[in-house]
Amino acid sequence: MPLPKYHQIYLVLREQLHEGRFAEGLPGELALMAQFSVARVTVRRALEQLASEGLIERNPGRRTRALPPPASGEGPGTKSMERANLRGLLENLVTMGLHTSVKVIEVATITASTQVAEALELKLGDAVQKAVRVRSTKEGPLSHITTYVPDTIARRFGRRELSKKPILVLLEESGVKVGRAHQTISARLADNVLAQHLDVSVGSALLAVRRLIYDEDERPVQWLHGFYRPDRYTYEMQLSRVGSIDAKVWVSKDVSAQFN
Repeated sequence: MPLPKYHQIYLVLREQLHEGRFAEGLPGELALMAQFSVARVTVRRALEQLASEGLIERNPGRRTRALPPPASGEGPGTKSMERANLRGLLENLVTMGLHTSVKVIEVATITASTQVAEALELKLGDAVQKAVRVRSTKEGPLSHITTYVPDTIARRFGRRELSKKPILVLLEESGVKVGRAHQTISARLADNVLAQHLDVSVGSALLAVRRLIYDEDERPVQWLHGFYRPDRYTYEMQLSRVGSIDAKVWVSKDVSAQFN
């Protein structure tokens, strides 16, 4: 059963808010009605849901504005627990590249939004490369990946290179010495854009990955937003406990990605 139209609009706007697209405020109700071809009551219900989750603030007679996201809670003591085995990750990506095909949807140089600038430690409005790709197996679409890379690095590769090699390989070929990664994995419902590219229904569950790559000098060099079909992709870690028998800290020793 398809999701209600208001919920589809909510999903699209929520993702755009997470991407920092509405720094100057959300479009008005009339603009949203025209964009999604719906009635005012449908738009208002979507906005009410966003407001109830603390993502936007609505004031009568004023433009609806986006609210800053909550703090991630990352502190200096968490870095050792968040280090990924990038050598293994790189090997997995190369292996995936040999067994999958990639379609480049978009490659463009854009100005960094607030969230992109904060993640990559750039100034608001600095140039970054945004690349959108869909990777597929012989069974069909597997993942929808959006990457942001500082223009000073990304100017060394473009659409042609991105269609042939994993971006971590391109970063290393550009002289970047990859150091560590901070990654989060969560769940996400497919909006109409993701549903179209991944060949799933709107509202289908997806694996959502956010990965920030640093070089050996602790400078961010890539921010990745990935969405994976859980029926075609599995992410596995081997964990080891650190400390005494009562220790509650686990460190990842190995990372593997499996796809069907």
